[in-house]
Formats: sequence, structure tokens, C-alpha cells
Amino acid sequence: FAGLTDVSIAEDIPVEGEITVPVGPHSPEEDYSTLDEPVKDTIMRDLKAVGKKFVHVMYPKKSSTLLRDWDLWGPLVLCVSLALMLQGGSADSKDDGGPQFAEVFVIIWFGAVVITLNSKLLGGTISFFQSLCVLGYCVLPLTVAMLVCRLVLLAGSGTVSFIIRLLVVLAMFGWSTLASTAFLADSQPPNRKALVVYPIFLFYFVISWMILTFTPQ
Repeated sequence: FAGLTDVSIAEDIPVEGEITVPVGPHSPEEDYSTLDEPVKDTIMRDLKAVGKKFVHVMYPKKSSTLLRDWDLWGPLVLCVSLALMLQGGSADSKDDGGPQFAEVFVIIWFGAVVITLNSKLLGGTISFFQSLCVLGYCVLPLTVAMLVCRLVLLAGSGTVSFIIRLLVVLAMFGWSTLASTAFLADSQPPNRKALVVYPIFLFYFVISWMILTFTPQ
């Protein structure tokens, strides 16, 4: 290897080569944060999201929207609205023990929590809050039924009124049950779906019974 000792690298020789990494085009949305948006835009965005979920409940089909983009704002609004409409009935006396606002509120949320825990214990694949979201949003048909019943009761509380309210409540009860099972059934093991659907049936049945037996003061 004679002569290799004379090889040297000159310091003034420039180093050539491409070392930059190509990147995609920069999008202004990458710098956008919801923390910087106006409060009005935030409220409108949330209201649109809640409205889309209402549409999914009223037209139930196999969709992951309620599960993927879950929230509890819609269920909270529905629960408060239903409790307020059930407030002030003739059964709201100490003797009859009719449902008060707090009682309706607790029944709905406690029932949803129990159903969710039952679903998780049976091997459900959705999260705790996803299940609460679905069960809460599926109260929408029963809330509509309560509103219709209040309007029907304004015309009187006779036999015809009771039949109309019975038909409306039965239809909305079936709607709520079918909508919730459409979203939750696929998340359960095939051999345990009945064990999950049965508590859901009881949950909406209790709410439907409170609506049907409501009579104004």
C-alpha cells in the first residue's frame, strides 16, 4: 500500500449531494386549532354535529357515526328536556310519588350506566362513553312522543286521547329500541346479543311508561 500515506483531503473542496427530504404541500389547516376559533363557530360546529346524530337516530341504519364521534351534549339536552316535560304532572304529589325532575334525570342516566356495564361485562367492544352516547341519543323518539302527548292532553284526557297517546308511545318505544340495537348489536358477541338487548328493552319501557302515565295537573 505504498503511496497511500500521501493521500489527503483538501479542506477547500466543497461537499456535494442532496440531503433535503421532500415534503408534501403545506396546508393552512395544519396550523388551525379549535382553541383559536371564535366561540360562535365552536357552538355552531357542535350544534351541527348534534343535529347529524339526531338524523342518524331518526333514520337508524348501520353507521359508526354515533360511535366514532361520540359526545354527551345531545343526551344531556334530551334528558333535561324529557325531565322538564314530565315535571308538573298530577302524580307529582307526596302521596302518589310521581316522577320529579331529579328522579327522571337519575333514572335515565343510571339506567344507561347499568346497560353499559352489562354490555362491557358480556364482552362488548365499544367504550363506556360510546355506549352512553348511543343510549342517550336514542331517547330522542321518546322525547318526541312526550311532546306529542303534551299537545294531545291539551285537547282533553278522554279515551280517544289515551288511545292516541298509547299508539304514539308504542311507536316511539319501538323506534328507540330498534335504533339503539342497530348501533350496539354489532359490538356484542353473536351468542350474547339477547342478553344485551333485553336490558335495553326494559330501559326504554320504563321511560315509555312514565310518558304514557303522565297526566297534567
